[in-house]
Amino acid sequence: MSVALADKTTYKVRVAAPAGVVYALFADAVNWPLYFSPSVHVERLEFDGERERVRTWCFMDGQLKSWTSWRHLDPVNRRVEFRQELPAPPLSSLSGVVHVRPDGPHDSELELLYDFTVVDDRPADMAWAERAAEGYTRSQLTGVKAVAERWARLDELILTFEESVRVNGPAELVYDFLYRAADWPEMVPHVTRVDLTEDEPGVQHMTLETLTEYGTHTTGSVRICFPHAERIIHKQTTTPALVEAHTGEWSVVPEERGVTVIAQHTVVLREEDITAELGEHAGLDQARRHVRESIGRNSRVLLAHAKQHAETAVRML
Repeated sequence: MSVALADKTTYKVRVAAPAGVVYALFADAVNWPLYFSPSVHVERLEFDGERERVRTWCFMDGQLKSWTSWRHLDPVNRRVEFRQELPAPPLSSLSGVVHVRPDGPHDSELELLYDFTVVDDRPADMAWAERAAEGYTRSQLTGVKAVAERWARLDELILTFEESVRVNGPAELVYDFLYRAADWPEMVPHVTRVDLTEDEPGVQHMTLETLTEYGTHTTGSVRICFPHAERIIHKQTTTPALVEAHTGEWSVVPEERGVTVIAQHTVVLREEDITAELGEHAGLDQARRHVRESIGRNSRVLLAHAKQHAETAVRML
């Protein structure tokens, strides 16, 4: 990838994809965690068709930060203007614009400009902000270029599915089981180890070790917990073979009697791993089935234990 640093806050990159494709990827902030490795979760709070307000959780210089932004989407001119409403400390302001310009029918130029300030202009904070902003920006440009240049095959590489179970028990107990993942080794047979830290309320960093038919399987993830909505968002930070990115959500949906628990997953496949993992004659269809069954099976086991936990603790008449 060739990224040109035009000045302190302007970056440009050439992309071998139509300008409309590149713009659409940048405009679709909710799906950034699939394409940009530092992005963990983007929650859309408001949208009127042109302006949207989003909350973002993202790694910057190795630290998980969260902020709220306003974005103005202009698909005609392929521009996205953004301004952080509640910047992550030590930033006191950050704003900018993304502009995608066509360079022929199948190529484009992506330009990103931004400006920021830090609280009290402290040198150490300024140095961190410059380092973090540059790393985040370059990761965004790398991610959008890599994804956009596979645009013709993106539908084949992305896999979305869900598992669900009906529970005749209270939502609070189901959510409690999902939230207390550190206790899973004592409750779920295939989970052998969980290392979990929660330095900030509702933000969990977790390493999960499970037993599979292929041996021990270890993944790392970040989980954003919303106890009042009884939702847990997660993104893998260490992915297994065949998986380039994996995001998901556990949600507990109250009903008239009991609840429905849903495990949603979206996966971007790592195509270059298919031959090594599944054999020289395997293709994307086989990889999709393999990943779908592997993740789905683990979800079904966890859902079954959540159901047992809630239904055996309290019987609902």
